[in-house]
Amino acid sequence: MASLLWAVRFWVRPSHRIQWPPVCWGALVFATYGLVRYATADVEYVARLEALRILVMAWLFFIVLNNLHRHRNNDLLVNVLLTLGVLLSLYALVQFLSGSNRVLWYVRPEQYAGRGSGTYICPNHLAGLLEMLIPVALAALLLGRGSPVKRVLLGYAVLMMLAGELATVSRAGYLSCGLALVGMAVFLARYKNFRWAALGFLALTLLAGGWFLWKNPTSRQRFIEKAQPGQPHDLKVRWYLTAATARMWLDHFWFGVGPGHFDVRFHAYRPVAIQQRPLWAHNDYLQLLAEGGLVGGVLGIGTAVLLGLGVPVTWRYVRRAQGGLVTKRSDRAAHVLGVSVGLSALAIHTAMDFNLHIPANAAVAVVLAASLASHRRFSTRRFWVRMRLPGRVLLSLLAAGSAAVLLPQAARQYREGRALEIARNTPYADEQHAALQEAVRVEPANAESAAKLGEFYRLESWEGGDNWKVLAEMALEWFERSIKLNPFDPHPVLKAGMCLDWLDRHEEAAAYFDRAVELGPNNYYVALLRGWHEIQVENYPEAKRWLERSIEIKSWANYAAYNYLALVKQRLEEQAARGAPVNP
Repeated sequence: MASLLWAVRFWVRPSHRIQWPPVCWGALVFATYGLVRYATADVEYVARLEALRILVMAWLFFIVLNNLHRHRNNDLLVNVLLTLGVLLSLYALVQFLSGSNRVLWYVRPEQYAGRGSGTYICPNHLAGLLEMLIPVALAALLLGRGSPVKRVLLGYAVLMMLAGELATVSRAGYLSCGLALVGMAVFLARYKNFRWAALGFLALTLLAGGWFLWKNPTSRQRFIEKAQPGQPHDLKVRWYLTAATARMWLDHFWFGVGPGHFDVRFHAYRPVAIQQRPLWAHNDYLQLLAEGGLVGGVLGIGTAVLLGLGVPVTWRYVRRAQGGLVTKRSDRAAHVLGVSVGLSALAIHTAMDFNLHIPANAAVAVVLAASLASHRRFSTRRFWVRMRLPGRVLLSLLAAGSAAVLLPQAARQYREGRALEIARNTPYADEQHAALQEAVRVEPANAESAAKLGEFYRLESWEGGDNWKVLAEMALEWFERSIKLNPFDPHPVLKAGMCLDWLDRHEEAAAYFDRAVELGPNNYYVALLRGWHEIQVENYPEAKRWLERSIEIKSWANYAAYNYLALVKQRLEEQAARGAPVNP
């Protein structure tokens, strides 16, 4: 809707101009590349969602850059973001001090217990937001102009958000925010009238942070903990994940595996040490290379570089210098410095996490980047562009086309998400069935929804009712549909093989299990069900080999493999006692 209103503004005020600094070319080309790669992606549904996110963020950047660049709008923008940061920090402190593991009416995963996250589920993502906003508030406090009341409020905001950052107990958040604040203090130390305030604040912050880490056992433990095996919280496991992502990129060097396809293609690159589903690479730079290839990486990182290159030029014109070592207070200078440092903190953090894949944090980063780019107008007038008739027509068509795509997609995603939520939470089979049918009707391209409906029919078939065979055939049909939509996921292939075994079509089932092993060679569950298949055909030596492989991959919480292995050993002993051949 904002893009349509912006287009209308050009027709109402033909004299309206736009800003087009160099970073705009980077943003435009990167967004175009993402849309082109969507058209050639292997899994349409996943690529479409990622392309839509890219499109939304691109429009957000251009809209903020050209409509919220005035001083009053900048002030309003900063005040809204800082108020949000303070409120989330207060909520995080309540969670941290009370030990609550709830986010509103949701219960967080147990691994986040004892940490504050605000309205985020993961505390690391709140840390990513606050590390962007703390420098903005601090720069406004130290460099900006304003009444004593405003300065008191800014000081309160800085303290509350620092406390919120500490409450997240995020290792990467601490590191990135700390490095950013050190860099900011060193930069301001060049100016005599800000030197002692900046260095004093830095010293107090480091002392308070060190005291907090020393006194709080949860925080201290986070820096030395060993996560549960296979989870991406242990630093050693992060290296395995990084290596797997790097292999994915090198195998698809130029153009990557496709938008949003990291999770889709991870099965083939999974290391034995990671048996959870990581979803993201926990390194946004490396994931950009894996999904977009060298071309996408150069375009994405190059856009950020173009934004950064404009900062020194802009700073010279907004700092209100009085001699080389003294500068007067300036809201513009405060904004440029604070946003630059905040985005630098996020740039550090994003090398260790996936903040740019969290829509809220990505949107805040885009808004701040656009606001920073808009200050380029103070250094030169050559980036102002007057839109003539062809330009206004083109922009109107792009806005109308984007709205025509985004609005129906938003409605469809809402209906699909609501149906899947009902299916996940209802205890009644009839309601679950109806919800899953609604989900695949609304979004027929979602391979996971098709697999969930297939699994529903499979479980109903295994109840052994009169129509068990019909249900098994229906389950097989939906698993086949899921395989067609996403040919890289071994799970629907496994479940299709189970259905074929249930229907006594063992030779066909064997081909499916072999295919699943090819897709997920280091997946304990694949090895487990491969062994299960061999039990169905009474090939116990082979079943033993696969079950032992499953336990070798994952020795903890792999109860089914241990139970089946005990059964297989018992059957082998019985065969040996009877003198029967052990390999039929």
